[in-house]
Amino acid sequence: MTAAVEVEKLVKTYGSVRAVDGIDFTIETGEVFAFLGPNGAGKTTTVEILEGIRPSTSGQVRVMGRDPWKEGRELQRKIGVIPQDFHFFPKLNSREAIDLYAGLFGVPSRAKELLDRVELSDKADALFENLSGGQKQKLGLALALVNDPQLCFLDEPTTGLDPRARRAIWAVIRGLKAEGRTVFLTTHYLEEAQLLADRIAIINLGHIIAAGAPSEIINRYGRPERLRIVADPALAEPLRRQLGLPVDVQNGAISVELHAKGDALKVLSWVESSGYSYSSFSTAQDTLEDVFIRLVGVSDHSALDLAPEGDSA
Repeated sequence: MTAAVEVEKLVKTYGSVRAVDGIDFTIETGEVFAFLGPNGAGKTTTVEILEGIRPSTSGQVRVMGRDPWKEGRELQRKIGVIPQDFHFFPKLNSREAIDLYAGLFGVPSRAKELLDRVELSDKADALFENLSGGQKQKLGLALALVNDPQLCFLDEPTTGLDPRARRAIWAVIRGLKAEGRTVFLTTHYLEEAQLLADRIAIINLGHIIAAGAPSEIINRYGRPERLRIVADPALAEPLRRQLGLPVDVQNGAISVELHAKGDALKVLSWVESSGYSYSSFSTAQDTLEDVFIRLVGVSDHSALDLAPEGDSA
């Protein structure tokens, strides 16, 4: 597949500060790619370079085969963008906003279709200033689709939305992927990235510190699956002694690391025969959020076990 985005050794400096420090990644056509990082990590700077808003200091960037800074005018007709904290003319209604964007791009207006798609058809005549925060984000997404883009930059598109509205936006993103479009997603909702993204890159302090499919990142950096048993803490030591598995006690529960498929059955069988009582058990596995917090909490990147492929996506 042709790469929709290619980034090689990208650097952006502000005086002596290297906001982006030599990062590499690619985004294949037709995939959902999530770009994650804490505030100040270099995420917004990278996105703005890809969108042609600011130039890079050095390195190579190609977006749909074009240099976004030198060929931004041509590129803008092929991409859709919803920025953070989307704002618009307060006295235009939703339908007029789409009509205006269509006129700017020189394409037919599809106001009804797009408002239906983002579940905002009931607000077609509502002024922008009267929309809720979540409704404004929905309108921003509709506007990002006006020019029928092949690549969509969605910068925190579900911020401020209630759970039902967030799921509606997820459906739109999945629909874009089903149509063969490419989605570049930034979000602070890690479960959102885990559910939607084909691949993820995590940036911190200007470096990409992990990249790959969500399951790959979790498997590589997460803790093993655990069996959580609500029981007398006194059970922990004999359980550790008898089975040789790592055992921890936290918040009134015993947590046992599972290293093989049969470990859970082995633990439960032993507990049943031990004479100790327990009230419940469940399994737990690290999520992308668990891994993200662990990774960005390490300030010295040299301490991370990163193979060469960990620096590209």
